[in-house]
Amino acid sequence: MKVGVWIDKKEAIIVTLNHEKVRLNTILSNIELFHVHGGSGTRLKGGPQDVVQDRKYLEREKHQMKRYFDDIISEIKEANTIVIFGPSEMGQKLHKEIELNHNVLAGKIVEVAKADSMTKNQIKTWVQSFFKAHKL
Repeated sequence: MKVGVWIDKKEAIIVTLNHEKVRLNTILSNIELFHVHGGSGTRLKGGPQDVVQDRKYLEREKHQMKRYFDDIISEIKEANTIVIFGPSEMGQKLHKEIELNHNVLAGKIVEVAKADSMTKNQIKTWVQSFFKAHKL
């Protein structure tokens, strides 16, 4: 079974190729988009400052990302060959998570590639072409 994972911060689209059957599955990240507002509440120098809770937001985002990656990993754990691709650094982060905590799965990743945003049909075609071109 060959698996392609297109990933960004909003969602992962998993394409599973099993012989001639193609299956698409979408996993939503549920990672909140944090817009930290803070800084000076006034234009006057030395005016009152809002305390920005960066650490709290980053910690929550880290936990949400871990859950997101765990959902993806549970979906692809049966794969023989895996390619990860997408427009952001999320592919590298997923790859790192798999290497650190899932040794067996890490050995099945053949490539982590940069790719633009795509429609589901384009993602499916990209995965099929990738495995055909690499004869995997």
